[in-house]
Amino acid sequence: MHPYTDITGRLLICCPDGPGIVAGVSQFLFSHGANILDASQHSTDPREGLFFMRMVFHLENTGMSREELEQAFREKVALPRQMEWRIDYTDHRKKMAIMVSRYDHCLVELLWRWRNGELAVDIPLVISNHDHLHKTVADFGIPFYYLPVTAANKAAQEQEAISLLQRHQTDFIVLARYMQILSPGFVSIFPGRIINIHHSFLPAFAGARPYLNAYTRGVKLIGATAHYVTDDLDEGPIIEQDVARVSHRHAVDDLVLLGQDIERQVLTRAVKAHIEERVIVHGNKTIVF
Repeated sequence: MHPYTDITGRLLICCPDGPGIVAGVSQFLFSHGANILDASQHSTDPREGLFFMRMVFHLENTGMSREELEQAFREKVALPRQMEWRIDYTDHRKKMAIMVSRYDHCLVELLWRWRNGELAVDIPLVISNHDHLHKTVADFGIPFYYLPVTAANKAAQEQEAISLLQRHQTDFIVLARYMQILSPGFVSIFPGRIINIHHSFLPAFAGARPYLNAYTRGVKLIGATAHYVTDDLDEGPIIEQDVARVSHRHAVDDLVLLGQDIERQVLTRAVKAHIEERVIVHGNKTIVF
């Protein structure tokens, strides 16, 4: 007899569109004694012909393990409908690592929200190529690892970062204004598990002084973008974006402060969506429920 099982799962699905998908999944869960707590779905246009769904369910019984539930779902529902799918269980608390350079606004926002219980994760470590934020991180009781990067040691320091992340069994990584380009080798170890934040001027106003260049150009909108990291620099699947209107009355310093505020909000929303398993990546796009 299996031990008592109390399962709350989040099922995410991508498959070819067609009639009866929702009914088939719902019937499967019902037949196994599950109660559906939330369900959202999206169908693309007929040319693409894809169906996406997120379903949260609760199953309480003494006769089925998670492995048996997944095996039954695979055989009875997923394989016949050619589904790409996964189930994340809410009792698994994800481990979120943070990588940061000098700017502290995104880092502090994440740490503050984590300490106040708004981000349901553990943060086993923070990695930085500068030592400036050591005390800030230490005040939150989180291990801080200083890995200075130069052209000569970049590969070795990246390998050390990978070793630290793996040693701490990191589930995903947030680049909270980490101003180093990650190698394809690094990205390949954590596919779909690295979230980056940057200003939304890109590809315009690239470089070290984007807000000054935007001010000189007289922009009327500023914003921020959070996305998954891929080998294509700053072009990975977008999770979250936002903008704010500005005018000729805003000085460069005003633009910087507004931009940093948007970055904090956008990154937080993207991280929460990832933690709560509300994101399905398809190609270079995302479906965010």
